Amino acid sequence: MNPGKISLTIGFALVSLIWGSTWLAIKIGLESVPPFIGAAARFTIAVLLIAVIVKTRGIRVPFDGDAQKVYLSSSLLTFSIPYALIYWGQQYIPSGLSSILFATYPFLVAIFSHLRLPKEPLSGLKLFGITLGFVGVILIFSGDISVTTQRAFLGMLAILASAATQAFNLVTVKKYGRHIHPLAINVVGMSFGLLFLSTLGLSTEKVSAVVVDEKAIGSVLYLAVFGTVVTFTTFFWLVKHVEAVFLSLTAFVTPVVAVFLGGIVLGEQLGPHTFAGAGLVLTGILVTNGDDISRYFAKKNRHGGADRC
Repeated sequence: MNPGKISLTIGFALVSLIWGSTWLAIKIGLESVPPFIGAAARFTIAVLLIAVIVKTRGIRVPFDGDAQKVYLSSSLLTFSIPYALIYWGQQYIPSGLSSILFATYPFLVAIFSHLRLPKEPLSGLKLFGITLGFVGVILIFSGDISVTTQRAFLGMLAILASAATQAFNLVTVKKYGRHIHPLAINVVGMSFGLLFLSTLGLSTEKVSAVVVDEKAIGSVLYLAVFGTVVTFTTFFWLVKHVEAVFLSLTAFVTPVVAVFLGGIVLGEQLGPHTFAGAGLVLTGILVTNGDDISRYFAKKNRHGGADRC
């Protein structure tokens, strides 16, 4: 039995809202826990929960040659280096700005797909959308370089680097990992990420700097349970019922949520350059996906809006 439109809409909204709120949760947690130790704590809980799901559902975790490539790439380029960059970078820049910079992710996926997947070349419209997005990023930097510290500038670069490494890995998964269940990739990748972040945290940060208060506990639990397990589970459920292009629109929604929450909860104030750049980034996302979105809704109309099996 196919889920109804209401269920699918709720699932999409849930993923978008939670992912949009994770930037705020990370920012709040950093007030009490150093970045690498905080990320390791998040992964400790998430790995345990996902491992239970994999075990109880009997999900196979293959270790053939292609699977090993996917696990190695995901471990390093999604669950280790990128999370270290995100947590470190968010110490120095607003949560809303972090989410806007990470919104370059779809553009980077399109570029790496063009370079590494022969069947996914860049169209003129996608190239125009990517150009808009990166002009937006340049505009954001042009307004912030002169008024922020060097570490804030490096923090912005860290978020962009995180988006780039995760985009590269996504293409690797698309190329070699079609036979692997997503939760299998997550449990292996997060386990390695936990080891990497724990080692990094214990060797560079002081455990005595950890303050076990409501902010620390709430942030870690929220990011582990909702920001990781609930969102990934819901996202993969959605993948089975709607086209990927529809899910790509989460990249448009999450920065809006993050900027709104950052302003309401933390009183973050973003300058006019940031909002102007964000507008170009979000417009670029829509333009880049324009052809696919048009085909998606045209297909829905031809089939009377029936959900995909």
